[in-house]
Amino acid sequence: MRRAAVVVCLVSVVATLTLAPPGSQYPRKQAKQRHPQPWQRSQHPTRKSSPQLTTPRDGLKPGDKKNLSIGVVLPHSTFQRRRYEKAIKEALFNMQRDPILHETFRHYHFTYDEVVLSTMHHSSSPTKILETLCDSFLPSNVSAILYLFNSETYGRSTASVQYFFQLAGYLGIPVIAWNADNSGLERDRRTSSPQLQLAPSIEHQAAAMLSILQRYSWPKFAVVTSLIAGHNDFIQALRDLILELPAKRSGQEFTITNTVRVSDPEIDLRELVSSEARILFLYSTRQEAAAIMSSAQRLGLNGTNYLWIVTQSVIQSNADAPGEFPVGMLGVHFKTTEEALIEEIKNAMLVFGWGLHGHVKDEMSRNVVPSLAPALSCDTGDARWRGGDKFYRFLKNVSLQADNKPATPKLEFNNDGTRRAVALRIMNLRPDVSRKLTWEEIGVWRSGKEQAGSLEVKDIVWPGYSHVPPNGIPEKFHLKITFMEEPPFINMDPPNPETGMCTANKGVHCRIASDEMMQEVNVSWAMRNSSYFRCCSGFCIDLLVKFSQDLGFSYDFFRVEDGFWGAIVNGKWTGLPGAIINGKADMIMTSIKINSEREEVLDFTVPFLDTGIAIVVAKRTGIISPTAFLEPFDTASWMLVALVAIQVAAVSIFLFEWLSPSGYNMKLQPTASHRFSLCRTLWMVWAILFQAAVNVDCPRGYTARFMGNVWAMFALIFLAIYTANLAAFMITREEFYDLSGIEDKRLQNPTSMKPPFKFATTLHGNTDVLMKKSFPVMHAYMRQFNQTSPVEGVRAVKKGNLDAFLYDATVMEYLVGQDDECRLLTVGSWYALTGYGVAFARKSKYLEMFNELIMKYRENGDLERIARFWFTGACRPNKQQKSSSKPLALEQFMSTFLLLGCGILLALLLLGFEHIYFKYFRQYVAKSEKGSCCSLLSMSMGKSLSLRGAVQEAQDVLRTHRCQDPLCDTHLWRVKHELDMARLRIHHLERQMVTHGLRPAANGSTRLRRREVAELETVL
Repeated sequence: MRRAAVVVCLVSVVATLTLAPPGSQYPRKQAKQRHPQPWQRSQHPTRKSSPQLTTPRDGLKPGDKKNLSIGVVLPHSTFQRRRYEKAIKEALFNMQRDPILHETFRHYHFTYDEVVLSTMHHSSSPTKILETLCDSFLPSNVSAILYLFNSETYGRSTASVQYFFQLAGYLGIPVIAWNADNSGLERDRRTSSPQLQLAPSIEHQAAAMLSILQRYSWPKFAVVTSLIAGHNDFIQALRDLILELPAKRSGQEFTITNTVRVSDPEIDLRELVSSEARILFLYSTRQEAAAIMSSAQRLGLNGTNYLWIVTQSVIQSNADAPGEFPVGMLGVHFKTTEEALIEEIKNAMLVFGWGLHGHVKDEMSRNVVPSLAPALSCDTGDARWRGGDKFYRFLKNVSLQADNKPATPKLEFNNDGTRRAVALRIMNLRPDVSRKLTWEEIGVWRSGKEQAGSLEVKDIVWPGYSHVPPNGIPEKFHLKITFMEEPPFINMDPPNPETGMCTANKGVHCRIASDEMMQEVNVSWAMRNSSYFRCCSGFCIDLLVKFSQDLGFSYDFFRVEDGFWGAIVNGKWTGLPGAIINGKADMIMTSIKINSEREEVLDFTVPFLDTGIAIVVAKRTGIISPTAFLEPFDTASWMLVALVAIQVAAVSIFLFEWLSPSGYNMKLQPTASHRFSLCRTLWMVWAILFQAAVNVDCPRGYTARFMGNVWAMFALIFLAIYTANLAAFMITREEFYDLSGIEDKRLQNPTSMKPPFKFATTLHGNTDVLMKKSFPVMHAYMRQFNQTSPVEGVRAVKKGNLDAFLYDATVMEYLVGQDDECRLLTVGSWYALTGYGVAFARKSKYLEMFNELIMKYRENGDLERIARFWFTGACRPNKQQKSSSKPLALEQFMSTFLLLGCGILLALLLLGFEHIYFKYFRQYVAKSEKGSCCSLLSMSMGKSLSLRGAVQEAQDVLRTHRCQDPLCDTHLWRVKHELDMARLRIHHLERQMVTHGLRPAANGSTRLRRREVAELETVL
């Protein structure tokens, strides 16, 4: 078997490709012999090889002409072959005339004889492809292959073309291709092969189709494809282009609503019936498109509101369209006629010539002429041209501009080998003069840097012979929408009684009358009557208006007849869910919360606001704490001041006074003129601490006085801090029930408080249903206090009829912010977090479109903007109440009376201790007292325990005493007389004792007694 060394490798490549078209088979004889023996190769004739075979590394010096040849693959045609040959010769002639290219070709022997032309059928067998490569191209050492086909035999398999490109890529030979059905080539394999594609790619067609959407501001579309080769690439190209739009700042966003891969049109296209897409992209063959359009006609997808935009594969080269195609279709197209093929042959030759020029110029800079002979053979082991990748890079860098066609985009290539800029025709299926539907060019789309997706179109015949383009969105529909009022989601105000209109800030008309009331009633009159119609405004109204504008629907907005939010009563839903279930409404637009019970019978959109269950309480005016005067400092600080600082300061001052020579001088008794003791020191320390205006005795010692000044500085700082902080604690405090949440013990067991804790919610609301399900005991207790609306519940809390009110957190936050008196606040954490949503009947076709809009509003900030307008607010106290002040009641400063009462009780206690001392303990202390040491502790106590003390006390009294009448003088004379008589009696007794031989003891005690008597006499 010949060419086995190469074919074994090529067959491994073929194994990765799809099956060939019917009727062709891959050769199996090469696969049977993986390692043929040398004698098996020699049985075949030796092929003609080039006389000079050199590799790119063996570049020759300038002056030696090298052989240069290319391979050309064209469609098999007996009548067109001469035209192909003529086009090649003209291209060679034009290149030789170009002075730059002529200088390049001067180094090579390159004439028409070096062009190896081969013609093949579009679906050639692998054997034919192998023979073309091994018998024609490789022996001639072609340095590139020009593969040009204008056939548009699209199908589900492109194995023949794929096979040829894969083999050329495996050999490393660059391919310059122009094949109309290149969209069937897989993108990942295209990038791995040294291939340049002159024809517009599937990405270009996708970009042109999106430019039509952008021109007419159609944001949504669906993609319909058959299982044609490349259909996944078409879908992915559209997705990639949509993702790139934000970076280009085009201001347009596109959404693919549906992606339908059609295998059975009757079944698969039903998905589009319920879709909101009205612009449909189609990628299939011509025959498949006819079947798809036939099914679309029966499903109602070919009406005036539907526009189909198709690719090149649907239009192909025929101007006529199948009878199943509807009028008004649009498509993208490029010419695939024989004239277009001839033109592309010349372009491919130019690309080869200028790529060769770049390669030679680069090598000549190193004084080397590159050899472009691959030297490959199917009989040898050299299976890849090592210089092919480098030559391919120069081919890919070619940039050409047609001199005689300035409107034609430049011939440039991307990294994957596709055209960077192309021009595509925009086609419109419209009737000709004979009323037959034909494809007619109505515009041009150009891509590239200079023409960045520019689109030029003229008059278009739209679907249904319309002269205006379709809206691109679902046609206007009507919805019956029910609601329940709840500020700030929905506020109701009466309309203008004369005109019946709502002012600009009062929203839209909403009907509150039942269907029975509206029978035989003049609507114009009813709209002026507030018993029938109201003006609704609020967060939900603004959102509803925006929905209506973006989706283009009309609506009837009415209040639910029974006035309930909805609950299961006797096995049936009431309120809002009941209106949907009974068919009276299509949609619920209000502050309805999403919960599991409602989700069983309704379909909710994604939440447009988050919420939960919150607790609202009211602030109450409290009283000043009885211990408010102690609260500026904590217990430890007061203990440190009272038990440590004061005592240490008093002891220190008295100790310094006792040790000072100017003071006690360490004596146990003070002098008559020194009035200072430990108790007097404590009195002085307390007086200085609180800056009391009382008489105090000061120490004489300088050290004691310095210590007193230090204590005065401490007292100044202490009192300043105390006074500054006292004002913060001596004010009226606002009290409220600081509940931790729904599981607070005051809610779980309200009867444990005296009086019982009262709380409530509204009947048949989400909170009521949830409390009944999760906390049945609490629910049974609170039913007696339930309110008709959240406004009534908040009012009951402010009046004191309720201690707390449970309801939706978002509504409660709003009502708290709108309170004029600022007395309301929410406490605790939210319970049962959920959200508000728009509700529909189960499996509603409108659900998806509303979901998309809500997500869009979240992303662009519309929801936040509307919420900030309606929910932002702070309580605004009444200005008159704020400027006035009320007189303080007795309980507001009860702590001062408490302090005074405690002081009186303590004084009475000390008085009792004083009486007990003088009555029971003084006589015992006087007997044991010798040196009057108690006077160091207290001068009063010392005086009460000695005669000297009594004398001094009497002296003090008499010095300041003056008699005011003769009676007082008489009593004073009598006392003096009695004292004189006592003194004479004492002397008389002393003399008698001496007479009898007895002398009185002259000890210290006797002398002390005499001195005391003498002092008393001096006083008297």
